[in-house]
Amino acid sequence: MSHYVVTGGAGFIGSAIVRRLLGEGARKVVVIDNLLTGRESNLEEVRASIDFQRADIRRYEEIAPLVRGAAAVFHEAAIPSVPRSIEDPVPSHEVNIDGTFNVLRAAREGQAGRVVYAASSSAYGDTQVLPKVETMAPHPKSPYALQKLTGEYYCSVFSQVYGLETVALRYFNVYGPRQDPSSPYSGVLSLFMKAILERRAPTIFGDGEQSRDFTYVDDVAELNLKAARAKNVSGRTYNGGNGGRITLNEAWALLQKLEGVTIPAKYGPPRPGDVRDSQADIVAAVRDLGHAPRFSFDEGMRRTLEWYRQPTAE
Repeated sequence: MSHYVVTGGAGFIGSAIVRRLLGEGARKVVVIDNLLTGRESNLEEVRASIDFQRADIRRYEEIAPLVRGAAAVFHEAAIPSVPRSIEDPVPSHEVNIDGTFNVLRAAREGQAGRVVYAASSSAYGDTQVLPKVETMAPHPKSPYALQKLTGEYYCSVFSQVYGLETVALRYFNVYGPRQDPSSPYSGVLSLFMKAILERRAPTIFGDGEQSRDFTYVDDVAELNLKAARAKNVSGRTYNGGNGGRITLNEAWALLQKLEGVTIPAKYGPPRPGDVRDSQADIVAAVRDLGHAPRFSFDEGMRRTLEWYRQPTAE
């Protein structure tokens, strides 16, 4: 029986892919997660329908039997933080580079179908031209960005040299339900959600006019499944964004409007490694993968805020 593997499947994006696979009738979904950043609670409502394996992608012997024969491997496991990679680069290197190599090796030696890799728009760095298109030369500004770019190159090489099917998706600031706001390294919108519900001012690093192509998590999960099935795309990298651009000030203003409150944000110095502006050119993803984002920023924020209002949300 063919099966699917989701590394980091207890994480924010990984668990969305798991639910999407099950929703489309997947018979067997194996989740690999060491719970370093993931949470089993993200899988609570589907726990009985999956094969959860607490394993570490840094240990090849743990994951190789789990990946063997998979129809597709969705490689989401990572330490996904620019600031954390700057302050403590060793663990993120081991997970994001060594772990990715192990997943690709296991997929190749275990004759898996295709690896869909969670790459990052941070690989572009600061470019004067927007939107950012896949043909631009990368310019990573942080260890995390470099690590994710290295994973892309490994995917391409495994495709060219070993014949392993791979597709890399450069995520652009994914947000939505189940994003963990409990860490200083958390995504900015999850921190905004927590702040607005606690009626306190968030701290925005910089002037707040930096912009992001915020992409709702369900759109990203759907794109992953499309990338797993698309024809004649192996070895390629695609932008996994929404195609829009929202400033942090605009995002905080929308949350205040949705909640009917006025709470001016606090501002701090810009953080090293942060990119000023980010926006995806999604022409190639639409053409080759059938990418079709369904959620506007307003709708995604409403759905996300509704989830964070629940007593069980953290």
